[in-house]
Amino acid sequence: MDVEALERAALTAVAAAASSDEIEAVRVEYLGRKSALPLALREVRDAETGRTLNDAKRRIEAAVGERADELERAELDRRLAEERVDVTLPVRAYARGRLHLITQIRREVEDVFLGLGYRVVDGREVESTHYNFDGLNFPAGHPARSHLASLFLDEQTLLRTETSPSQIRTMEGRQPPVYIVSLGRVYRRDTPDATHVPIFHQVEGLAVDEGITLADLKGTLDFLLRKLFGEQRRTEFRTHYFPFTEPSIEAYVSCHVCDGAGCPVCRHSGWIEVGGAGMVDPKLFEFVGYDPERYTGFAFGWGLERIAMLRHEFPDLRELWRNDLRFTRQF
Repeated sequence: MDVEALERAALTAVAAAASSDEIEAVRVEYLGRKSALPLALREVRDAETGRTLNDAKRRIEAAVGERADELERAELDRRLAEERVDVTLPVRAYARGRLHLITQIRREVEDVFLGLGYRVVDGREVESTHYNFDGLNFPAGHPARSHLASLFLDEQTLLRTETSPSQIRTMEGRQPPVYIVSLGRVYRRDTPDATHVPIFHQVEGLAVDEGITLADLKGTLDFLLRKLFGEQRRTEFRTHYFPFTEPSIEAYVSCHVCDGAGCPVCRHSGWIEVGGAGMVDPKLFEFVGYDPERYTGFAFGWGLERIAMLRHEFPDLRELWRNDLRFTRQF
């Protein structure tokens, strides 16, 4: 092989390259794995020939690299001189993200109670039967204790069925007055349908102090319902039964669609059921060491998904979790 002739040809080709693509082609032709110079180096048998070939290779590599840098700088200068950006053109519109509807309602509820002087507490999603059932006065045969109704991890541990255990834990850790709300996920062994899902969200409220009456509960819930459904809404409370409150009530708000006249949304009753509430059963105070002769309190627990359905009039709870942007972008 005539090494000098090969080197001269390579350097001539390097000098003639006028673009990055052309210099890359020169590199492949003279320095690529299947080109003459690398093949000759693989077959070299003596040191002197090896040195000669390696020296030629290094000079060609240096020339290729230098020319490549020159061409890259020249192409950049040309682009900077020739290309223009019209800053007067309208920008492309990008859709902004937004909070999920349940997160929006959760924050609304938190803001209402923070404004009333309540404290927001977080509860445990994995709870013991001691706090989830015993401390809330659930009788031994209550259906919620069944493995068919609740998601048990073992005989004494389950995924909480409501946010109420946070009330018991809070009362165990401090003396009255207690004014708290707890919001979060709860779990039940429900088959998903239009009004049920196995994972949903609740808001739980608790107030314990001296002299609290049912009137305080009604006034608080009336204020909350008007904030959630509109200041012009009317409220109504009807007796009910819950294991951990006595007396117990259910809260209703006048239909925001027909204003009480009757329509399919309110089943032609003029009223929409929102959720349960009541005065804390004295047995719960005994459980946490409060004096039931001195202190009274009220509690309520409502589903955030139900509030969302009632306020925005969509018929299927599952729509909240199907991640259909056509639905979620409405809120």
